[in-house]
Amino acid sequence: MRHRLLRRAMPIPPPPQSPRTPGVAGGRLFASLPLPPPLQSRREVHVWYLLPDELNDASLLKMYTELLSPSERKTALSMNGEKLQKGAVLSRALVRTTLSRYTDCKVDPRSFEFKKNKFGKPEILWQSDDSRMEWPLHFNISHTSSLIACGITMDAPIGIDVEDKKRKTAKNILSLARRYFTPSEIDYLAKIPDPDGQQKEFIKLWTLKEAYVKALGRGFSGAPFNKFSIILAANNRIKISVAPKAFNDSDSSCDCLSENWQFAVAELNSSHYMAICTEDDSTSSDSGNGRLPLGLKVWKTIPFVEDILVSGTEAVKLVS
Repeated sequence: MRHRLLRRAMPIPPPPQSPRTPGVAGGRLFASLPLPPPLQSRREVHVWYLLPDELNDASLLKMYTELLSPSERKTALSMNGEKLQKGAVLSRALVRTTLSRYTDCKVDPRSFEFKKNKFGKPEILWQSDDSRMEWPLHFNISHTSSLIACGITMDAPIGIDVEDKKRKTAKNILSLARRYFTPSEIDYLAKIPDPDGQQKEFIKLWTLKEAYVKALGRGFSGAPFNKFSIILAANNRIKISVAPKAFNDSDSSCDCLSENWQFAVAELNSSHYMAICTEDDSTSSDSGNGRLPLGLKVWKTIPFVEDILVSGTEAVKLVS
């Protein structure tokens, strides 16, 4: 499904008037964002991604910059080098435009406000009297220098991570694994004789672990990778295992660890691995493993210009 909009350069939208509160009506520009199908349940995940190298139009980049809050603009423009500045602007613009779609564009992308938990995970700051959303939106963002992805769920925590499939590591794969992974994961990697295959599996494990700790809302510092194991089963099922001793570990970072999570891994744009983690609180006797499959839809986007539904195409290949 392809939407093309606003092929010509557009005027920069004026910055919002203070205060910046959700519910400000969007202008014609924001109403032109095509709406995705609604998220029907907690088990659905929508992902929107863009490729920074495809976005080089100065007027478009300026417009994206105008979507950001003053503090976001200041942070982005303080980064070292144009490429990092551009990536920061695109990340925040992708979050804002994506969230706006799921309010039927009733909330202007510029009007969203955010808060962070104590581990730094951002969340939407809704006003106490805002009743527009029947269920709260959850989102998570991940980026490399060549791809930025935003995952969206309804009323369910989400973590997403993307990594370049050809990412080079400074150290030997097993050396890195011994530093960050659990013994079972190290053994899994050690049994892979092909160096390229070993590196691919390492990256997949890393993205899965990263997605899990982001879904928990804690990140690497709040949930060390060596406190839990990712199990890549032969039937492509992905499970998480927390050692019994971790549940009683005196380290407070173990308090949050649980096993009621569902995962998906996909090759994205033929160049990246993408891992998604969402809370799993639903079972079905009709499914062979007792769990319902994760509903995943993916779009490639240039906000306000083009949206392409790429689920089921060569651009998205489910691995697990």
